[in-house]
Amino acid sequence: MIAKLSGRLDATGEDWAVVDVGGVGYLVHASRRTLAALGEIGAQCTVHTELQVSENDMRLLGFAESAERDWFRLLTGVQGVGSKVALAILSALSTGELRDACGRGDAAMVARAQGVGPKLAGRIVNELKDKAGAMPASGPGGFAASFASAPFGSKGADAASALENLGFKPAVAAQAVARALEELGEGASEGELIRVALKKAAG
Repeated sequence: MIAKLSGRLDATGEDWAVVDVGGVGYLVHASRRTLAALGEIGAQCTVHTELQVSENDMRLLGFAESAERDWFRLLTGVQGVGSKVALAILSALSTGELRDACGRGDAAMVARAQGVGPKLAGRIVNELKDKAGAMPASGPGGFAASFASAPFGSKGADAASALENLGFKPAVAAQAVARALEELGEGASEGELIRVALKKAAG
């Protein structure tokens, strides 16, 4: 069982990264939040991992924090939630937001994730409502807090998408937008975010 990888970030894609550990490249599938937290290509990084083995596939999932991995395990225990859907939810919501949504029974918040319809969102919050309070959430200094103001579908995510369309890697774009949001605040327009994030990504 591979529980953690520490090495150099070799490459990233829309939902994956390659971590070079001693000359061996490990392909890990990850949420947008984890990709944003890993930093730029060539940087040293650490990912907590979960190995999924099925009859026809073997897949390594990566998480910037153990709290995110714990939530991934809980989410994939819900009928109809596979690894792809779980990562989409963890891309859209921070672990703290997910815990609050399940605790309140707020299915609409969970349904913000790509590929999650109202019926599935309702099943998730119903099944996890009693378990949510005991689950961990990222601390205020964690990667989820810095990216929480740019959930999927928001101005921040749209700005990150714009940078990706200009040729920047998803992890670089997301990190630049997160830094721009910290500088400008949540009231910034999408245009302002793109302008400042572009400078940070290119700098």
